[in-house]
Amino acid sequence: MQRSILSSRSARAFVSVAGLMVAGGLGVGAAVIAASDRPAAPAPLAAPAAEGTYSFDPAHSSVVFSIRHLGTSNTWGMFHEPTGTFVAGPKGSIEISVPLDKLDTGNEKRDQHLRSPDFFSAKEFPTITYKSKSITPAGENAYDVTGELTLHGQTKPLNVKLEILGAGKGMKGEDIIGAQATFTIKRSEWGMNTYVKEGAVGDEVNLTVAFEGHKQ
Repeated sequence: MQRSILSSRSARAFVSVAGLMVAGGLGVGAAVIAASDRPAAPAPLAAPAAEGTYSFDPAHSSVVFSIRHLGTSNTWGMFHEPTGTFVAGPKGSIEISVPLDKLDTGNEKRDQHLRSPDFFSAKEFPTITYKSKSITPAGENAYDVTGELTLHGQTKPLNVKLEILGAGKGMKGEDIIGAQATFTIKRSEWGMNTYVKEGAVGDEVNLTVAFEGHKQ
């Protein structure tokens, strides 16, 4: 994370210096520096999403998570190739299935431990699922989703905000849509308590679910 922040700052500095060289004047150079530090405005949708059912493209969908370790650092991981459907329209819905055999933290020994009964109990509960009950508009390109998360064999309510990132046409001319949701859960609420009291592994898990859907 620190490396990416440093890289970003270096890039901004390079753009600023280049702006000074090209502009040849302090006033224009200062404007370039100010612009480089200004966050970019969110891009609008390429086009309204066509109503219908969209199937996740597993190659361009993922679930990323982070959790605190020993109260001092964050450990990151990912679930590759989630599957699911998203229905765009007045009666919208979303269903997601996350395979635990696609868990990847970059360390195979840790991945095996996470799949064990200490954590996910992957042999007994091989998937994590989320099913919506309702989807309502919540501003431009955003929706409030009411639903249920099934994790570790337990199903509990979970409400998230879904952001539509874009809609348009795929490589074959099909309608496509991209969206993501970022939220936090407490794993203990789904019966995953290992190392919570000891403080070795945090209770809160930060997740981002991102998907690209292709219209059926």
